[in-house]
Amino acid sequence: MLFCTLPASAQLLETYQAFLGPSDHFNSSGARLTQPWQIIRQDRANFHKFGVRDPGDEYDSFFALEANRSLMEQMILNGSIQRSAANRIVNGNVFIRVEIYPNSVNVTVN
Repeated sequence: MLFCTLPASAQLLETYQAFLGPSDHFNSSGARLTQPWQIIRQDRANFHKFGVRDPGDEYDSFFALEANRSLMEQMILNGSIQRSAANRIVNGNVFIRVEIYPNSVNVTVN
């Protein structure tokens, strides 16, 4: 498991849920994505930039900005995602819940 303890002052900015479907597992060039942060980032690009949305995808204002999407990898590294959740994201189509903090995100598979 990957964990990071958030300081008591860390303020939850927003949460969203999303379904990570087949289109989220490939980048814009058609290459298969192999890391959970890549797939989650592609989901947000699909949602906000390309208008490709799966049933169950929810809006978030934070990753609506491309500059914030580019921070996804570091934010996940600063936050938490269980190894089993990361494996499920990479290997299948799953629902996720994302908690967004100023410098991190916590990802769980529903």
